[in-house]
Amino acid sequence: MAEVLIDGYGDNLSVDGIKIGDLTPHEHEKIEKEKGGQNYSPLENVVISKVKDSSTLIARKPHPDDITKYIEEEILDGLCCYSAVNQGQLNQTIVKAVIKHLEEEKLPTVPRSIRHKYMSAFLLSATAITGMDRVIPKVAGVESWELSFKICRRWGYEVKGIPANKAIVVGATGNFHGRSLAAVSFSDDPDSKENFGPFVPGIELVPYNDVDALRHLFEEKGEYIAAYMVEPIQGEAGVIVPDDDYFIKVSELCKKHNILLSMDEVQTGFGRTGRNFAHQLFGVVPDIMGCGKAAGGGILPVSFVAGRDDVLGLLKPGSEGSTFGGYPLASVVGTYAIKVMVDANLAEKAEVRGAQLMNNLRDIQSHYPDKIKEVRGKGLLTAFEMFDEKSLDGHKVSVGLMDRGVYAKETHRTTVRLAPALTIESEQIELLSNAVKDVVASL
Repeated sequence: MAEVLIDGYGDNLSVDGIKIGDLTPHEHEKIEKEKGGQNYSPLENVVISKVKDSSTLIARKPHPDDITKYIEEEILDGLCCYSAVNQGQLNQTIVKAVIKHLEEEKLPTVPRSIRHKYMSAFLLSATAITGMDRVIPKVAGVESWELSFKICRRWGYEVKGIPANKAIVVGATGNFHGRSLAAVSFSDDPDSKENFGPFVPGIELVPYNDVDALRHLFEEKGEYIAAYMVEPIQGEAGVIVPDDDYFIKVSELCKKHNILLSMDEVQTGFGRTGRNFAHQLFGVVPDIMGCGKAAGGGILPVSFVAGRDDVLGLLKPGSEGSTFGGYPLASVVGTYAIKVMVDANLAEKAEVRGAQLMNNLRDIQSHYPDKIKEVRGKGLLTAFEMFDEKSLDGHKVSVGLMDRGVYAKETHRTTVRLAPALTIESEQIELLSNAVKDVVASL
């Protein structure tokens, strides 16, 4: 029988005699490449060791003089775990709630087959902040989208009257909803689909921010279309912001053709765009929406689907479930993640600091118009896109920023996203902006 010896804690944690705290960045990378799946490509020569404060990480980098050692440096977190830590790293309100719950309440996990009192707190909080009738808790962000997809199909059959197995769900090109099979089926990114087929049928895509294309499809196949599922702002695509009136027109089309408007607020929710939820920027209310990432405050994975009673009410016992969806500790974390968003006015802070960052990025663009093609964003969901030239490589920018004490990551080679914690201070925005300016100047 195979055995493993695990001992110690923190830097003293050892596995079969290998002390984790002694490993260099190169050794960590070697273990990941030998023992782990290669479905991510982390930045080279850096390992995060711990958190210093809400926006600052402590990173271990190679020692300049000794390959067997490392040094530690402060890193400004400019990515915020893709908006999963909007409330700031180790938010003390949430951390204290978790500690108090585990030490005093002593109720970490029970199954959904028996009620627990914290579910009520979460449901009351989540329905209040979203303005929706019902909420269904899940775990990973993609689970909220997956459940939304299923519910939209069921609504199409049971309410709209679409013939059995004929339902169509419409999405937007450039979308990113996660990595489940249904989400990948929804994608038009070839890298996410290669050799994962056959894919889920009944999906059609239209260009994002193109009302005419959506209208044409609705007119052609509207009787079979259950929903239009879309991100209010496309994050992974490079922070693509639609026209101001796009979603007003989309909402009108959906109502005209009796089609659900389903929004994926996993990355754009919880104050990120300068509003509690990004759809509020555009003056529309979706019929159903999925939330995740910052719904767990960077402490636990928490997600949920929120929607109208007549839509979410279609689920019956046994038709859907999740072992850890809304378990007691997650319910506490989810409740306090909402509390922090409201009490700390995170949406307002994102709007103010986002305006500061966007102004700085536009100033950098004005100095380097031959390098920066476009600056985009709402609140603190921002990005700058460079021209598609060999020398203007987003990965070089990411590495250059890390060398200057800032963590950010490229997407689609020429675009770099900047999405720091919503608790970031003005001087940290300036530090981040100056690092970007230095790196762009060096290209």
